[in-house]
Amino acid sequence: MMRIVYFAVFAVMLVSCKEQPKSELTAQEIVDKSIEVSGGEKYKNSTISFKFRDLEYRSTWKDNKRELSRAGIMNSMQVVDVLYNNKLERTVSDSLVILSDSLSNVYANSVNSVHYFVNLPYGLNDSAVNKELLGETTVKDKSYYKVKVTFDQVGGGDDFDDVYVYWFNKDTFKPDYLAYSFHVDGGGMRFRAAYNERYINGIRFVDYENYKVAPQGTSIYETDKLYEKGMLDQLSKIVLENVLIQRAH
Repeated sequence: MMRIVYFAVFAVMLVSCKEQPKSELTAQEIVDKSIEVSGGEKYKNSTISFKFRDLEYRSTWKDNKRELSRAGIMNSMQVVDVLYNNKLERTVSDSLVILSDSLSNVYANSVNSVHYFVNLPYGLNDSAVNKELLGETTVKDKSYYKVKVTFDQVGGGDDFDDVYVYWFNKDTFKPDYLAYSFHVDGGGMRFRAAYNERYINGIRFVDYENYKVAPQGTSIYETDKLYEKGMLDQLSKIVLENVLIQRAH
């Protein structure tokens, strides 16, 4: 009799284990879902242009690699920076300018940074990106997956040692908040809250409220709590204008 009871209990346990739903997504799965709901494959065959702080930006595809550019008037002259295959070229009034390596890196990082934030979450699956699920939390009564992002030194750019944290909405998988630490210009931390979400030709774009984080004793992983308590100082707003999408045929 005891043997029958034992096998009955064991059978119930097996069924329960098989029916138990997966309790937690991986960081990779969260990012995959986020990219999909934000534009997915449309990122890979679209030319994206927009205006940001009086400069015109454009990203397009060339031989399966992204070509990033910005253009504007500086010192009464037309200046165009083009970043392709990790090399930046600057033209001033249609004349190519020879730049030092250090200055070229500064301009390249500036161009890449703007495009990086505009195209989030696309880019979080680049080969140099490392993702780690830190857990789940709530921000303003909404549930989020908190994901840490770091970069390999090889392929991670000059700012490979920067650390990012993303808050992905558990219901929509959209990254509503992000924070990052940086080391250039003396270093620091920023926290950004997305707003003014809109989809243009199937690709998601947002603007950001940009907050400064006091470095003294502050953990980047707790910046969401400081934001909730109103303890962050807003520096600026990141506003995109004239966003246009051209789809490759």
